[in-house]
Amino acid sequence: MDSNESKMQIAVLIDSENVSSRYASIIFNEIETYGFASYRRIYGNWTRNNGWNQNILLENSITPIQQFDYAAGKNSTDMTMVIDAMDILYSGNVDGFCLVTSDSDFTRLAMRLREANMYVIGMGESKCPVSLTKACNKFIHLNLIYDQPNASSNSVSDEHDLHDDFTSDRSAKANAVTPLGEIEEAIISIVNDNENKGKTTYMGEIGSRLSAKFTDFDVRNYGYTKLLTFIRDKCSKLELIQENSSYYVKVRELDNETDMQKEVTTMISRNGGIIDNLSVIYDKLKKKHPDFDLKDYGYSRISSFLRSMDGVTVKGNAVSLKEPTKGKTKSKKSGTE
Repeated sequence: MDSNESKMQIAVLIDSENVSSRYASIIFNEIETYGFASYRRIYGNWTRNNGWNQNILLENSITPIQQFDYAAGKNSTDMTMVIDAMDILYSGNVDGFCLVTSDSDFTRLAMRLREANMYVIGMGESKCPVSLTKACNKFIHLNLIYDQPNASSNSVSDEHDLHDDFTSDRSAKANAVTPLGEIEEAIISIVNDNENKGKTTYMGEIGSRLSAKFTDFDVRNYGYTKLLTFIRDKCSKLELIQENSSYYVKVRELDNETDMQKEVTTMISRNGGIIDNLSVIYDKLKKKHPDFDLKDYGYSRISSFLRSMDGVTVKGNAVSLKEPTKGKTKSKKSGTE
């Protein structure tokens, strides 16, 4: 029995006018992670030199589809690729598609294929508009992987240096991938959600849920080869705990809650015992502790966080110190006078 029969069958369609030939080997190496490339087609006008020469096509078993420009300024390649994609879809021979392009014109095609329950992988450069990256189940930034230093022989401890070398070459691409802050907050939400259910959050779940939430998430986009090292280096609010040969993730206790309450009460006291706008307290805490986040204490609002403190009273938008509790005897006496 052919081992490829048990794998996802994928139609790989390449837009030669929007993707460089230098990515040829990367494209098919990545596809092996997901399944077998049963269709390998590339579209373009071969009367022009687009870099995809005969040797590259033969080495990767890619079938070239010639498309002449029927009218000046019109791109006939896109239309041919779309028609072929729909023909393949209706043939029922594949489980998914890989659209190799940086052209946002293929966004609707990706959406249509997903509507037909196809798994859609997008591959292109970081210049690709977000509309196409979001339309795919998974999007791979070929240029970031191409720029990735060869780390196959590197250990986890060597990866800090690998990341430093990589970062110097990708500052111009910083806006191409999901911001680190969003990644960290997503992990915190996953961990908090699991803890509310009494569950431990292991690395495998973190990886799968991040990939499901962010279609272009890949630690290689940030200069890493392991999710473990990525979290350890870039997510200061998180703590990795080893359990035998596995790792799980916890939200790090950034500050002692009692110490935080002392800071708040001191802040109010220095302001005459009352602060008219509670957002002032939040801003000051954030300025002094850049990593301060209400979610780390289990709150979503600064008002709820302040109300949890014994010596503080919140009325509307104002925050004040509670008055010392008077004895019951004195209260009764003052009531009879």
